[in-house]
Amino acid sequence: MSAIEYTKKNKFLKIGLFIGLLALSTVSCNDDFLEKTPETDIDAGNFFNTEGDLNLYIYNLYNFPSTGIYTADAYNLTDNAFSTGNVELKTMMTTNPSSTTITGGWDWGQLRNVNFFLAHFRRANAAEDRLNHFEGLARFFRARFYVDKIKRYSDVPWIDVPLEANSEDILFAGRDSRETVVDHLIEDYEFAMNNVDVSAPKGAVNRWVVKADYARFLLYEGTFRKYHAELNLSESADELLQKAAAVAKEIMDSGTFSLYSTGKPNEDYGSLFASADLSSNPEIIFGRFYQANVLNGDSGEGVFGNYETYPQKDLVQAYLMKDGSFYSSRPNYQQNEFVEEFSNRDPRLYQTFAYPGWVLVRSGTYAQGTGLYVQQLAKNFSGYHQIKGFYNTTDQDVRNNMDVPLYRFAEVLLIYAEARAELAQLTQGDLDITVNKLRDRVGMPHMTLNPPMDPVEAAKFPNLSSAQRSELLEIRRERRVELAMEGLRHDDLMRWEAGKVLEKEPQGIYFASLGKHDLTGDGVPDIYLLPASQSIPNDKETNSLGKVLQYYRVGTFGQDVSVFLGGANAGNIQIIEDVGTFVAPKYYYRPIPQQQIMLNPNLKQIFDWE
Repeated sequence: MSAIEYTKKNKFLKIGLFIGLLALSTVSCNDDFLEKTPETDIDAGNFFNTEGDLNLYIYNLYNFPSTGIYTADAYNLTDNAFSTGNVELKTMMTTNPSSTTITGGWDWGQLRNVNFFLAHFRRANAAEDRLNHFEGLARFFRARFYVDKIKRYSDVPWIDVPLEANSEDILFAGRDSRETVVDHLIEDYEFAMNNVDVSAPKGAVNRWVVKADYARFLLYEGTFRKYHAELNLSESADELLQKAAAVAKEIMDSGTFSLYSTGKPNEDYGSLFASADLSSNPEIIFGRFYQANVLNGDSGEGVFGNYETYPQKDLVQAYLMKDGSFYSSRPNYQQNEFVEEFSNRDPRLYQTFAYPGWVLVRSGTYAQGTGLYVQQLAKNFSGYHQIKGFYNTTDQDVRNNMDVPLYRFAEVLLIYAEARAELAQLTQGDLDITVNKLRDRVGMPHMTLNPPMDPVEAAKFPNLSSAQRSELLEIRRERRVELAMEGLRHDDLMRWEAGKVLEKEPQGIYFASLGKHDLTGDGVPDIYLLPASQSIPNDKETNSLGKVLQYYRVGTFGQDVSVFLGGANAGNIQIIEDVGTFVAPKYYYRPIPQQQIMLNPNLKQIFDWE
């Protein structure tokens, strides 16, 4: 367990009381900054006295995700995974959303806490370089706060001072332009990048974490401006992309990090997401570090794909063949059944999905018990199951002890490659130190300049404008595969202006017929698909291995069956009848909640929100 986690769990009474008092003094009825009373009720001079006080306060600002990254591709809505649960964008696409129905996200408590710290921390008795370190940390968290806000709203009020008794100019401020806000948060990132300590205790933010987060944002903002004409900011995109490449290259050239590899292409990648100790892993720039019975990190059974979230066929089809060719170039690839679909593919597929022949150890996940896994089928689920981030062990302490990688060196390599390709500056040398390093780990053929263009991928991104279009398509594929189920795909689709991809109907496993099917790859039937007109027999057939076949009644939407297929007797498993419409550019943003507009008439809706 990290020093940060230990401190936050066991030594937070002092800062907890302080923040609690601060909250009581500043909240009238909710967490909106528009309804705050002045923070001057708190005597900050009684708290900001020592470096230890500053540490305690900063720890309270940590708001990084954890095992939720493994299901975020579904809960944020992407073409990687889907959810049967309540997902904001899914609801937007199938209803008539408005500022009265979309009410989340307009929260400002984190910013209030950061600005309060920045107004008072220099009272502490600490050396100037230490004060600059803490200022850098606070400004890093302010930058992160505003990154989330511009992703959601684009134009938002920029506030860099705590509220005072006469703060009406802040309380009733209008929206500042995206350009203004981004310029300010870049200043925060730059200060943090130059002043936060290079090294820090396990689990604490250091300079490399700042740089990795900064590079991630620069790539996001650079590509968002390039592909979103409604912003009229495309002229500034290249500058941001150049900076993204430069910051990523600083991390790469430092020699501090490297890809984790022990020469086991079928294991090394997957082990990053089922490790009890990532603290010394050379690939991990930052993560969440856990210790069983002190701070538990179990990802839960929801990751596997039997609860609300599950992977989609579109992701399965994105993985290359083992020889580096496109899966989509195979004849009739859309009609490949499960076993064939997983034959001779990129090894990362087998370390992300439960594949034919995979063995389930963890009990309680599957009604048919442990052992050689037979894909469980269910209505509104794809039939695919996720093992990336799924802790396949019966030992609860082991599951609770698993660390979560949040910033990997692999992502930095992909940031550099993508930025260079967007700028049409990508060289073979760039590929060899980025994409091909990732492929080496899993024993895949190298990517070269001027690769063949996959028409399936090209159709997804008709707006792609780089002179190195075919290279960029393959880098996007590599990013999707390498970072699958790590919670980054939604932002990728949004910044690429690819929201229309979400209108494609999510699909599951393909079955060419009713009757018996092998799902484990041994040639022996495991399941029996019956038409909707038949009932599941009491006396079920046993296969040659002595296993009772699993029976499912299948049909189409509207029928009382166990599984929906695209056709009455064959097709892909169908998940949802209506995916709705992605309205562009409107749905790339969210409205300010109507209640806040009523409180502050200077806030105006944009991008066709009422």
